[in-house]
Amino acid sequence: MHTITRTHEICCGHRVYGHESKCAHLHGHNYLFELTCAGELDALGRVIDFSVVKATLCQWLEDNWDHKMLLWDQDPALEVLLRHDLSVRGVPFNPTAENIAQHFSEALAPLLLEGTGVRLVCCRVWETAKCSATYEVSK
Repeated sequence: MHTITRTHEICCGHRVYGHESKCAHLHGHNYLFELTCAGELDALGRVIDFSVVKATLCQWLEDNWDHKMLLWDQDPALEVLLRHDLSVRGVPFNPTAENIAQHFSEALAPLLLEGTGVRLVCCRVWETAKCSATYEVSK
């Protein structure tokens, strides 16, 4: 099996609802997504053209999460912030780097890559240059 990896950076805010320290507050990161895709080689010797990954996975991140505030749909702050028409997105998970990587891998990437013959096998989400979380997709 061959893999390729494309990275994409977005600026995004979040808070970890219930966190015991400063991550309980609204704050943001320059998230770096490392998106590793696997598949059979095509006639040109590629898993998939990098521009297809950019047009699907990276563009979804740009359109939906870049410069947005991610809040768990169970977070009481979500309703308050939505009333002020801020760029807030309710998500079905507490937005830790671990949960972001898993949700993107399991719920979004399969839809975005449908029909390509390629699948996302690993998503690493960097919150800072020192801290990342990785989700590896089971077969």
